[in-house]
Amino acid sequence: MTGKPQKERSEENPNSSTALRVAQNDRGATRVAAIQMQCAPDPEENLEKAVGRVREAAEQGAQIICLPELFRSQYFCQSEDHANFELAEPIPGPSTESLGAVARETGAIIVASLFERRAAGLYHNTAAIIGADGNLLGKYRKMHIPDDPSYYEKFYFTPGDLGFRNWPTPHGNIGVCVCWDQWYPEAARLTTLRGAEILFYPTAIGWHPSEKEKYGYAQHSAWETMQRSHAIANGCFVVAVNRVGHETPVGGDGIEFWGQSFIVAPSGEILAKASVDREESLFADVEWKRVNEHRTHWPFLRDRRIDAYAGLEQRLLD
Repeated sequence: MTGKPQKERSEENPNSSTALRVAQNDRGATRVAAIQMQCAPDPEENLEKAVGRVREAAEQGAQIICLPELFRSQYFCQSEDHANFELAEPIPGPSTESLGAVARETGAIIVASLFERRAAGLYHNTAAIIGADGNLLGKYRKMHIPDDPSYYEKFYFTPGDLGFRNWPTPHGNIGVCVCWDQWYPEAARLTTLRGAEILFYPTAIGWHPSEKEKYGYAQHSAWETMQRSHAIANGCFVVAVNRVGHETPVGGDGIEFWGQSFIVAPSGEILAKASVDREESLFADVEWKRVNEHRTHWPFLRDRRIDAYAGLEQRLLD
């Protein structure tokens, strides 16, 4: 592709209070979009689709746009196969360049989950945050790495080492975690304490077909409830972005990804929710005054007993 070379901005102090105050001034509402998509076997086809969907969302007024987890491929972690490391790429790299071009064209901020090749033998599940000028604002490396049947991520990904982050932008203070991180209240809390007022969770989650009838409702309900609780406990907006489709890249039953991406207000109210089986772009107008209202009326951050939480940094108090 052609265009300006992409660069990563200086991040000497991305969480400074001055930067936060500047970002918070004079903000009314921001339109956010969650791109729920089905992923094909061909990475280039998926990237082309993602670029088109981002452009369409921006044309409908979206100012921050989030793609699903590892959208460039089908969910390859259903098996442990060294050949899948060929799917990885550097960040910055080809995908961030393509998405950076559409960000620069539309003025939208993009959250893009990618398979990062950091060095030989060192790979991460990484979300790239791309600014409205097309440059890389920074990246978040997935901290919690699962190892469950058909979710063999520990084979591929080194746990993140960048910590929990906040990116102050003209459209809002953005925090990003990835999929399995969404089950951990500590991740949401620390991202909030960094200054985030909206949490994005690129996700790839679904049912094992053989378990769906017995456990499907409870599994999905737990997933949705957990993220609504993050919004309430932290007084922030939450955007969970999933894929759809039944993927069987290595045969067998595969995974039936349950879609149902959703956007939540600080009250826990679901502002918008996608379908279980269709590609779609989900929109919500985020009113930033609701963050202040919620945190003032339900002052959970004020009333935290930070003097009494020693031990949280330990695996078990035994």
